[in-house]
Amino acid sequence: MANGPYDVLIIGSGPGGYEAAIRAHQLGLKTAIIEKNKLGGVCLNIGCIPTKALLKSAEVASQMRHLGDYGLSFGGDGAAPEVEVDFPAVVERSRGVANKMNKGVQFLMKKNKVDVYMGAATLLGGGRVRVEPSETMDGETVGEETEIEAKHIIVATGARAREIPTLPVDGTKIIDYRQAMLQTERPESLLIVGAGAIGVEFAYVYHHMGTDVTVVELQDRLVPVEDADVSKELERAYKKMGVSVMTGAEVTNVDTSGDGCAVTVKTAKGEETLQVAQVLSAVGVVGNVEGFGLDDIGVEHERGAITVDSMYHTNVDGVYAIGDVVGGPWLAHVASHEGIVCVENIAHEMGKAEHAPHAVDYLNVPGCTYCLPQIASVGYTEAKAKEAGFDVITGKFPFTASGKAAAIGDQTGFVKVVVDKKYGEVLGTHIIGHDATEMIAEIVTARALETTAHEIMDAMHPHPTLSEAVMEAFRDAYGQAINA
Repeated sequence: MANGPYDVLIIGSGPGGYEAAIRAHQLGLKTAIIEKNKLGGVCLNIGCIPTKALLKSAEVASQMRHLGDYGLSFGGDGAAPEVEVDFPAVVERSRGVANKMNKGVQFLMKKNKVDVYMGAATLLGGGRVRVEPSETMDGETVGEETEIEAKHIIVATGARAREIPTLPVDGTKIIDYRQAMLQTERPESLLIVGAGAIGVEFAYVYHHMGTDVTVVELQDRLVPVEDADVSKELERAYKKMGVSVMTGAEVTNVDTSGDGCAVTVKTAKGEETLQVAQVLSAVGVVGNVEGFGLDDIGVEHERGAITVDSMYHTNVDGVYAIGDVVGGPWLAHVASHEGIVCVENIAHEMGKAEHAPHAVDYLNVPGCTYCLPQIASVGYTEAKAKEAGFDVITGKFPFTASGKAAAIGDQTGFVKVVVDKKYGEVLGTHIIGHDATEMIAEIVTARALETTAHEIMDAMHPHPTLSEAVMEAFRDAYGQAINA
């Protein structure tokens, strides 16, 4: 006999899945979740959270090498300390952080009375899902064979690293982000293919762990989705710290027959071969749409993304999809919001919620990159705003003019704002610098409230803070900057 019936059954327990489950319980829906690996999904276990732990270790290593800048030293001779990196211990710390978060999700499931079924799910149609034992990333077999019934099934299976023919991942010499996060032997040299968020974050980590890092990007700049000025600033910072950068370059072949990797890179000047110990493929992700019955029950998907409407219905009645498996932007906070909107709409359609939710505003999604300097942005870049037909004005405030940035010893970067000249609408904001990812929420909220540039200029910002740079950047757009 099948378990249930449940009002909502969610396949996948990443940020989209587990937050949807909690919200479903809050709305009075009988809820269950299926997870084949570890609760928390990629983000908590081998993604967002443990990478930030690795980045923090790298940041501390960098700061220790510059103690003299703060009037500090070991041994009293004023010399910069020789930082010894215990790479396995660094990785172990990140795993400890991830395991703590995993336990937190377990607690939340119990607290919110969400039934958890461990194992691999297969869609059977007619509101039925089969669960079978599966093997976790730790090599543990979890779950037992059973069948579950539900009125509404939400697919939240996430995504995995994309592979391309010239970079066949073998897990040893050519690796993806998972191996880069979990391996305990630090390579002497590493070539990273792709300069998006994943690529530049791992470049920062491995560089400060002592690895000789080269970043190769097919586009003409690092972090190509960001504003062009941000890309230039990041490339300047990376080259200054000692990371080799090759833009407008393509990896055409990797020969792993020797001790390391012979990487052929094609540039405008021709081809050259680089010898490195390891290659990291960071060329994006693709949704997990295979192997659990989507095609068997007729759910439409294309190029690794399930097709959904604004409330995350698929073409099959009673089946929904959220998060990375529906396509970009591939961000944990996007998945969480999609999951909440999805279950709130289910509750509304069931008559258990008075109001239907608002659809997610994909023009107001913050993007964050956690290397140092950090990058955070929301809305239009200057170029995209002009392409969209806006008459724009821009403002910029450098952290070199910030008292707080001077005090903390990091004046890299700036705040750049893009404003509609006619109405003062905040079209976009782009920040590169210390704690940029903590500052962007002000603009996300301002845009959600349709706040104008003038209102942000008039809103009193505390001093001394980095957030003053946001106010000053908007003032600069109107020729009114005070401190620059």
